[in-house]
Amino acid sequence: MCDKKCGSKMAPVVERIKDIPNIDLGEGPYWDIETQSLFFVDIVGKAIHKYVPSTGKHTKAVLDKPVSLIVPVKGHKDKFVISHGKEVLIVTWDGVSSKVSKREKIAEVDQGIESRINDGKCDPTGRLWFGTIGPEPIFGQIERHRASFFSYDNGKVITHLTKVDISNGLAWNTALNKFYYIDSLKKTVDQFDVDLEAGIISNRQPIFTFDKHNIAGVPDGMTIDADGNLWVAVFDGYKVLNIDPRRPETLLRTLDIPAKQTTCVAFGGPNLDILYVTSAKMTQDGVVLPPPDHGATYKVTGLGVKGVPVDEYVL
Repeated sequence: MCDKKCGSKMAPVVERIKDIPNIDLGEGPYWDIETQSLFFVDIVGKAIHKYVPSTGKHTKAVLDKPVSLIVPVKGHKDKFVISHGKEVLIVTWDGVSSKVSKREKIAEVDQGIESRINDGKCDPTGRLWFGTIGPEPIFGQIERHRASFFSYDNGKVITHLTKVDISNGLAWNTALNKFYYIDSLKKTVDQFDVDLEAGIISNRQPIFTFDKHNIAGVPDGMTIDADGNLWVAVFDGYKVLNIDPRRPETLLRTLDIPAKQTTCVAFGGPNLDILYVTSAKMTQDGVVLPPPDHGATYKVTGLGVKGVPVDEYVL
């Protein structure tokens, strides 16, 4: 185990992006290589966001249900797959307007349960994977074991996991045929064997356990770098963890983030060497988290690693 100054790497620089206003519950960052833009969502604000670092321009479109993921549709510059409550939609958005111009519902899950979709990404085949969060009558108080984890492909929803609490971070390592997944309240990062052609996951095993490292908070969003290491946002923990999934319980380094409710991470920038970090400023147990640090979006430079291009949704 080592701290953020370990090895030959210089200490990274964490900066709040002042062009992006503080939002309630930032999540789902996605770096679009073609437009050199960062897309992300505000779940509570029911909005999809776009930020162009080269110009500093920030825009958003507001919908009418919580939105927790946004992924561009391959071959369509103005189309995106998003979650919308318990629904999956394809929306048309020019990236500037305050409203989407068209929406098409393609799937709905968890009928009869007061849940919503919480996180999702596409695998290298363009298949969408996503999961739900259980009923949450009060923020931070989840009804346990009421959520599920799904994939959507060729017009069909497949249920892969049930009795989930909070479905969160996803990442794939195609060289190893591994899929990494987080159910936050388990406080572990788990590994599956994955058959991408068939769209099947199996052989679940924990590879990093928060309690074994005395880490406060819970694992949230996650991404993978070009070296095959994972970066995990820690909600209620003021940090991002860098772990090696091939060596169970190996913590490589820790990044300190000024926001307590660190939610998700994604590599971006022209060289995919900037780590973008989203956060939230939700009042929990009566504790108000004020701006400018909480609910901010951050960029981390000087990490000495690069990400991999993330996958688009294939119609």
